Amino acid sequence: MAVTVAHPRRTWNPSARPIAAASGLAGESRSIPPAADLQPDRRGLASPDLPARRFVGRRRYAGANMPELPEVESVRRQLDPELRGRRVLRVWTDPQRRFHAPERLADRLVRCVGRRGKFLICPLDRGLELVLHLGMTGSLHFGPADPYSRARLTLDDGRELVFRDPRRFGGLAVVEAGAYDGVLPSLARLGPEPLSDDFDPASFALALAATRSPVKPFLLSQRPVAGVGNIYADEALWLARIHPASRRVGRTRAYALHGTIREVLAAAVDREGTTFRDYRMVNGESGRYAGFLVAYGQAGRPCPRCGTPMRRIVLGGRGTTFCPTCQHH
Repeated sequence: MAVTVAHPRRTWNPSARPIAAASGLAGESRSIPPAADLQPDRRGLASPDLPARRFVGRRRYAGANMPELPEVESVRRQLDPELRGRRVLRVWTDPQRRFHAPERLADRLVRCVGRRGKFLICPLDRGLELVLHLGMTGSLHFGPADPYSRARLTLDDGRELVFRDPRRFGGLAVVEAGAYDGVLPSLARLGPEPLSDDFDPASFALALAATRSPVKPFLLSQRPVAGVGNIYADEALWLARIHPASRRVGRTRAYALHGTIREVLAAAVDREGTTFRDYRMVNGESGRYAGFLVAYGQAGRPCPRCGTPMRRIVLGGRGTTFCPTCQHH
């Protein structure tokens, strides 16, 4: 089978700031189960006592954001039925330091498309896995390539899957199944999946009690839980009434945060994620959650609980929005 690659094998780290965490690979093809016990209202909240609020629609928020669990899960759900059982005939990639051994994709059967945190994981035949990370501007679609296309996979049904990534922060790696330590250390050490039974509230509370880091940067490290990024950390902390810079989160508040993380992520998955600028699903459509955000990007707007203007600070290098009244330090 023909294969074209424009670079040697390289070790790939998908983030400029390495993620460190602890856990193994979750079920490779398991999708997020419906959150039957989480029935958010039209604002994406499950708290009926909160006052009604008019929410802003989609708009650009300062700073680029990496797709988080809801966005990657939405891509996975669309990609899985298209790739499952298909064979990759040919591979083309451009020079890309975040790509590792793409030539090993040629003549490989894709068994399914799974997800772990913010990574797409495709088990292949002959004991290999294709791992994809969208970075900040990555997207996948079937159809013609353009100057921002970084990889093209020709399938046995004649279609071509294109990995488009204008800013080149995304990654693609073909590895031995589960062998992530050398090439994908951040994937190897991810915390538990937040919408699985592995995300235990007692263990989460112990992890928060053991760290000296502010709670939001600790969430973004992916150590206590996988897949939570800047957007949904702001949302979950607001719902739990926890200041993002808090270094001491007691058991009661930790349990509350555990619940709000699950609540926010389930609601965002239901609406196929948040699009401000770059994120698109495989079918080219945007996520529908941006208009339901209550904290992220809402600086200067009144808090929907108390009316205090929301405030924005920079914490751990990331823009962070919170209510100075509801979320006490």
